[in-house]
Amino acid sequence: MDDLTLPDIAALAAPVYFAFLVFEIIIIVRFRRAGGYERRDTVASLLMGTGSILSGILLASTVLAAIGGLYTFAYQYRLFDLGTSWWVFVLAFVLGDLVYYWVHRLEHEVRWGWASHVVHHSSQHYNFSTALRQSWFKFATGTFLLSVPVAWIGVHPAIIAFSLSLNLFYQFFVHTETVGRLHPWIEAIFNTPSHHRVHHGNNVRYLDANYAGTLIVWDRLFGTFVPEDDDEPVRYGLVKDIGTFNPLRIAVHEYVGIARDVFMPGLSLKERLGYMFGPPGWSHDGSRQTSRQMKAGEA
Repeated sequence: MDDLTLPDIAALAAPVYFAFLVFEIIIIVRFRRAGGYERRDTVASLLMGTGSILSGILLASTVLAAIGGLYTFAYQYRLFDLGTSWWVFVLAFVLGDLVYYWVHRLEHEVRWGWASHVVHHSSQHYNFSTALRQSWFKFATGTFLLSVPVAWIGVHPAIIAFSLSLNLFYQFFVHTETVGRLHPWIEAIFNTPSHHRVHHGNNVRYLDANYAGTLIVWDRLFGTFVPEDDDEPVRYGLVKDIGTFNPLRIAVHEYVGIARDVFMPGLSLKERLGYMFGPPGWSHDGSRQTSRQMKAGEA
């Protein structure tokens, strides 16, 4: 069982993603459904996705191997022998989805995590190509550590990786405006295009909401759920747009901002750490606002 091998969903998904991207464009153009593509934005998203894949390949023999080794080490000292029954896959998926919720939330609430994740929110459009706009440095956040307890309780690392890949595969399909609200019970349990549109909004009331991967129940449970309001259409992108389609600038602009802030003269060590690990928008002199402060201002 220790040499368990499962399909690589990411490798199998690429042609599916491309087919649905083309299909969405046809639906928008032919049937005038909601949504839209902008050539430069789409190209930038595809280049960011390609760069993310390439960075993963380049890191496979070092960082990814170390991460896999950490999971394997935890699994060797597991609390339970859960095996590979179908219910273990279900358990792994649910636990993995809970971990994803907190990883995603930390990426919004801690600037060092946001420096990587901001890439995914940098488009002012919302379509299937936006789902492919991914960071080149996502492993630098260290949030992979949150999955270690899942291996420690007895879930095989291969099952953890497989569950995460299924979760990410599902998430591709919520990045669209062509689908409205689904049946109420689906909207109550699962992350849907409606819920995730809110997550990508830069409207103040939509900021830092709906972190779900597959199950929206986590947002409902932890108080971060915000429904899509027909009276307030979602505006996509960052609160302050970066104004570029250059993939390199998209990839590193927040890291550059962190460096600029951390090395400002006259700061204390606590203030320098605040610019790295405080919430995005935090400033030592109050000259900027965090999302929580912006929301409080509108309350």
